[in-house]
Amino acid sequence: MAGVCLPCLAKKEMESTNKVISEGPWYAVQVKATHEKRVAAALDYFGFNCFLPLYESRRRWSDRVREVELPLFPGYLFTTFDPVGRVAVLKTPSVIRIVGIGYEPIPIDDREIAALRAVVSSGMKALPHPFLQVGKRVRIEGGSLTGAEGIITNMRKPNQLILSVTLLQKSIVVEIDSAWVKPILQSSHSPRSEKVTRLSA
Repeated sequence: MAGVCLPCLAKKEMESTNKVISEGPWYAVQVKATHEKRVAAALDYFGFNCFLPLYESRRRWSDRVREVELPLFPGYLFTTFDPVGRVAVLKTPSVIRIVGIGYEPIPIDDREIAALRAVVSSGMKALPHPFLQVGKRVRIEGGSLTGAEGIITNMRKPNQLILSVTLLQKSIVVEIDSAWVKPILQSSHSPRSEKVTRLSA
């Protein structure tokens, strides 16, 4: 199974008089199941800077095996916008809500989104993983993920890095070169600790 992450999917040549310039921090948008690509294309069409990381999975049908692209975070994608103008995002078909506390959108931690985007750019193998916060926190000091921080669950086999989006309570696992791993002091990185109710998948 090969991991492939792709950015927002849409036809770039499409134009609209309703396009907006998407600026601001990154937010997570919850969408209807299996509608991630459709929403990403719609947001991109209207000028929003969106991010939908995918991976390739082999699925077996009765007569063949086929590779399909699935979201690393099922039911979610990421986009930037000014919170004052978030109505345009909420009115997009198949959008359920913008993730936050109550009606207040909460931006994704800059370091978390930067690490995910680095994985996208690198084309490294990545797969969904159960949310994990317990383990040895490390920093990557080599390759395309230089500077990214995550968790290693087994320091004797430090070739799998866990990256999480704390706000979503979801993680992915990335295969890395163990030579890049450097343990860091727990006090040097303090993850976001907002009191966020765990979301149902």
